[in-house]
Amino acid sequence: MRKSLVLGSLAAAVAASAASADVIVFTQLAAYNIYVGATDSYAVSESFDAYNGYYNSPLAGNSGGVNWLATATGGIYASSGLFSTNNPTGLTFSFDSGVVRGVGGNFFATDIDFNVVPSYMLVSLNDGTSYFGEVTSSSAFLGFYSTGASITSVTIGAMSSGGSGSVYPTVDNFQIAAMPIPAPGAIALLGLAGLAGRRRR
Repeated sequence: MRKSLVLGSLAAAVAASAASADVIVFTQLAAYNIYVGATDSYAVSESFDAYNGYYNSPLAGNSGGVNWLATATGGIYASSGLFSTNNPTGLTFSFDSGVVRGVGGNFFATDIDFNVVPSYMLVSLNDGTSYFGEVTSSSAFLGFYSTGASITSVTIGAMSSGGSGSVYPTVDNFQIAAMPIPAPGAIALLGLAGLAGRRRR
């Protein structure tokens, strides 16, 4: 039964990825950083060092001016810079609409004591773009950058590839690429430019 669920998730992930041509997938942090650096986005890195212990879900946070909301059934648990769930369930980060264009990080699974467990990881964006694969190391990187619509959420799920024991989706070195928000004065100038443009027509 579990094998068929894994294969079904894999088929869905492949189909979703093929349908989302506006999202670029990265498996190396250096490549992700180079790409983000060549865009109008600014890079934000969250180490989760400020979080320790249990937190109720949802948990609101802010990284470099980007607001995020972490949700997981049963709550959130963090330890030594690792951000995870309190139950073996999915972990979702949601963002302000229109702000985030890229997300990434070290996505892997841990046991109840935060030991890395080889697992199948399914990482999905709100538009259906997904990545499915086996992760055996806490240093494995996965990143996404949308050249179209903004990213409003990313969900991380895990299933033990050994088929036994509970695993918890865990995140380290979370990366966010955000679009700069114009200052109120700049927005007003853009509005005046729009009015001037209408007059000329």
